[in-house]
Amino acid sequence: MLTLDTIVAPVTPPGEGGVGIVRLSGPQAVTYLKNSFRSKTEHEEFESHRLYYGQLFNADEVRLDEVLAVVMRSPRSYTGEDVVEVHCHGGMQIIRSVLDMFLIAGARMAAPGEFTQRAFLHGRLDLSQAEAVVDVIKARSERSGQVALDQLEGHLSRKIYAYSDQLKSALALLEAHIDFPDDEVGSLDLASLVEPIHAQVDEMVALANSFDVGRVLREGVSILILGRPNVGKSSLMNALLGEARAIVTDVAGTTRDTLEESLVLAGFPVRLIDAAGVRETDDPVEKEGVRRASSKARSADLILLVVDGSIPLNAEDRLAISQCQIDKTIVVVNKDDKPQCIDFSQLVAFSHKVSVSAKQLAGLDSLCAVIAERLGQDGLSAAGEGLVVTEKRHKDALLRAIASLNAFFEGVHLSAPYECLAMDLREGLNSLGLITGETTPDEILDHIFSRFCIGK
Repeated sequence: MLTLDTIVAPVTPPGEGGVGIVRLSGPQAVTYLKNSFRSKTEHEEFESHRLYYGQLFNADEVRLDEVLAVVMRSPRSYTGEDVVEVHCHGGMQIIRSVLDMFLIAGARMAAPGEFTQRAFLHGRLDLSQAEAVVDVIKARSERSGQVALDQLEGHLSRKIYAYSDQLKSALALLEAHIDFPDDEVGSLDLASLVEPIHAQVDEMVALANSFDVGRVLREGVSILILGRPNVGKSSLMNALLGEARAIVTDVAGTTRDTLEESLVLAGFPVRLIDAAGVRETDDPVEKEGVRRASSKARSADLILLVVDGSIPLNAEDRLAISQCQIDKTIVVVNKDDKPQCIDFSQLVAFSHKVSVSAKQLAGLDSLCAVIAERLGQDGLSAAGEGLVVTEKRHKDALLRAIASLNAFFEGVHLSAPYECLAMDLREGLNSLGLITGETTPDEILDHIFSRFCIGK
């Protein structure tokens, strides 16, 4: 619901910095600035989208700071309301003093996401664009940032609106034939009505399926490096990271706990986990490390099973293999720089095998390509136009719309009454409206914007 109060919040992160920014939005934002801002340059009114240099004074005429101030007048602002930003020095005490001054003047502290919520309520952004604001801020790779920017720019919204327009046109024809006799509007050609919606549903299915890729881009993925001791797991981790992060020695059992590092691999944000070597042991510390490795194998999104290609597989290798889920495992045959003795018939169950030399940094590009394939890079390319669904809420809404349209097709096939067909189309429209915010309940809106930080 739109409100008439004026809100204020810092929009820069907590802590000390060169500059801190305090933002106000609402009908009194400019008035509050005028009452506290003193400039050496005389001016009657603040021009929109122009920086002014001056000083801030509180109600007791105590100088707070030397600042730059900008006014962005409605509707040409982020929220669609009058917006003021004060750029002060980035000390915590200074920002607190500026905030207190505006709060005493009558502004209200903004709730998390309230600036973006006002932008949505004023029609500056639809709901999918508003959600993308958080994804842009939290993007963990260049590719995930680009997908979020595409959504912020309205790529997904335009596609959803196109789907809705198609359904609205079909619904209008159906309702015309419900409200008026055939001799007034002519007969209805259901086949011509159904054909374009069939093509639309195929696109919607592909878009919903892109969520698997979108989730990885948005949330990242965990990759576990697993194998028996001394096969080169830590060397592989160091090679992928490009630095000596894990300790590498010839002593079996050097790694006794899980070691985790973040990186971007093939465009995907990844949490890389180096685990203790899997083997039977009486050492209680190493035994706990092996237990943790087995636990990580169950929860990891992808496993790199490392084996030593220069010697035959042994019982410890087979123990490591038993910890792996075949459908999420890539076999990495290490020490490719040495004569190979491995029997690949014992690894026939695994469809992906890559030979590398972690020590010589050979074969890593091939490994990264296979990882990218497993994570869904092909699906990302197939989606095209940057259209990737990253929110489960969007996927669920698409699936609901698809189910309604499939019910519509079934109704047409069974010659159901036009009223029933119209109901299916309306349900499809309502489901699509959940994505853009046209039919989203208030409690869902409040939950979505509560995920934002204060000041955004």
